[in-house]
Amino acid sequence: MLIPSIDLMDGKVVQLIQGEKKALEFDNFDEWVTRFSAFPLIQLIDLDAAMGQAANTQLIEFFVHRLPCQIGGGIRTIQDARRLLGLGARRVIFGSSLIQDGRMNVEFAKQAADELGVEKLIFAIDSRGGKLAIRGWREIVNIAPLEAVRALESFCGAFLYTHIETEGMLNGIPLEPVMQLRQATKNQLIAAGGISSHQEIEQLHQMGVDAVVGMALYLGKLKLPDTIPISN
Repeated sequence: MLIPSIDLMDGKVVQLIQGEKKALEFDNFDEWVTRFSAFPLIQLIDLDAAMGQAANTQLIEFFVHRLPCQIGGGIRTIQDARRLLGLGARRVIFGSSLIQDGRMNVEFAKQAADELGVEKLIFAIDSRGGKLAIRGWREIVNIAPLEAVRALESFCGAFLYTHIETEGMLNGIPLEPVMQLRQATKNQLIAAGGISSHQEIEQLHQMGVDAVVGMALYLGKLKLPDTIPISN
């Protein structure tokens, strides 16, 4: 499955390079709703909330009422997640809240699974230099992606792996770390980070991995002909 990404910052839809440099921004929200309406799932990320700033609440509500969304960015508590699910989010993405004092917060993961349901949870595995990055990718913790997946597998329905070094670069995502994670979990695995070609999407599809794509779609570099599956 290909999942378009809508990233929000400062009241606009944006695309960043490696999570830092803004490359694109748009405020034609209705147009993107129309363009993405044929997809079975959209990934909606509030970058401001992820970095501890004021959330783009109105835009979140705008998109979640018009598109089938999985939502992430700044979801720190079970109450945050429950509110978004109540708005209509299909699933919620937890990231930073899964780490406490440099360690996996397995107790929080278990509590979220018990209260919200495993099928509603996606756990973000954001990787920079082979280690997890949290707090809007500003903080690195000494935990490898494989370690995180093995510790958390029982408490979520899916993992979202982002290879930060290639995010927004349009040069492709390294497949080896994705394959390692695929072999380590039976859960749904979603990959992001520079995916820009039909060939990559097909390679990931053959591995049993779904793809989040942002920059390539916004720039028109990647369009989906009928021969490329957009859903499993």
